[in-house]
Amino acid sequence: MKQRIQQLQHDSLAALHHAASLKDLQAVRVQVLGKKGSLTDIMKGMRDLSAEDRPLVGSLVNVFKDTFEGVYASRLSFLEDQEISARLSREAIDVTLPGRRSVRGSLHPVTLVTDDIVDIFSRLGFSVEEGPEIEKDFYNFEALNIPKDHPARDMQDTFYINDDLVLRTHTSPVQIRTMLKQPPPIRIIAPGTVYRRDSDLTHSPMFHQIEGFLVDERVTFGDLKGILTHFLNEYFGAGLQVRFRPSFFPFTEPSAEVDIACVICGGSGCRVCGGTGWLEILGCGMIDPEVFTAVNYDAKKYSGFAFGMGLERIAMLKYGVSDLRLFFENDLRFLKQFS
Repeated sequence: MKQRIQQLQHDSLAALHHAASLKDLQAVRVQVLGKKGSLTDIMKGMRDLSAEDRPLVGSLVNVFKDTFEGVYASRLSFLEDQEISARLSREAIDVTLPGRRSVRGSLHPVTLVTDDIVDIFSRLGFSVEEGPEIEKDFYNFEALNIPKDHPARDMQDTFYINDDLVLRTHTSPVQIRTMLKQPPPIRIIAPGTVYRRDSDLTHSPMFHQIEGFLVDERVTFGDLKGILTHFLNEYFGAGLQVRFRPSFFPFTEPSAEVDIACVICGGSGCRVCGGTGWLEILGCGMIDPEVFTAVNYDAKKYSGFAFGMGLERIAMLKYGVSDLRLFFENDLRFLKQFS
């Protein structure tokens, strides 16, 4: 038994010194001290020794174990330092190489459009208001002259949470909330996210609108035409042709759709404008007296107008984007164009 221990010590220490990597070193340790290792096998055989020989062999085993652990720790430290040095040499940085430029982010095109529109209307005296995206039926429909049995509700393709809560289908509820908390005169612009059940090249179930409205004494449709014409010329360029077409919205009367001369072809006719030379840009109208009744305004004393537009549509025309879905896919190849 003594000779076995001495031979094991000689062979295992030699194996430790010859281990060329941390993996080889660990393999030697397992081979000697593991559950099925050589030293473990010797210790199991000690039960067959006599009472006189057992203490001597046990002492030799302990001395060998301490010696092995000491040499192992020393070799482990050496190999770890060697591996770190090799890695540092292998991964050395060539400071003469040109640096990598940091990628600069940019505002989303819808944000850029929103900021530009808000800036124009702010110079016209409009303040910015916001409202919740989860809206009560009263603010989203009823106070806007759209009762529960009104066919105009079918135009909205609404996401209902329950009978009284919806994901707002337009930013017009901000109009109601604002008028309920303050008296005229009011000039408000309200950008925000809205939701409708629709999805294709030109529609998304989530998109952005901006609502504007003005309430005061003796406000006329001429005021509405003047402000919107000024805005569109500011945004798309001076001299832009603008036309108003009769339309219908439950919360305005009279109502109109606003067209501009196609910004792609200049009004000569192209694929984008369907050959007509005109592009529909927004809806507007004089606020219906029923809306004033819902917010306790005196419809005989006050009048006002409201308008709304889709921000993605404005961005598509501004930047020549043909697919609405690009605004929501977070493709850096698309977004970096607006840096």
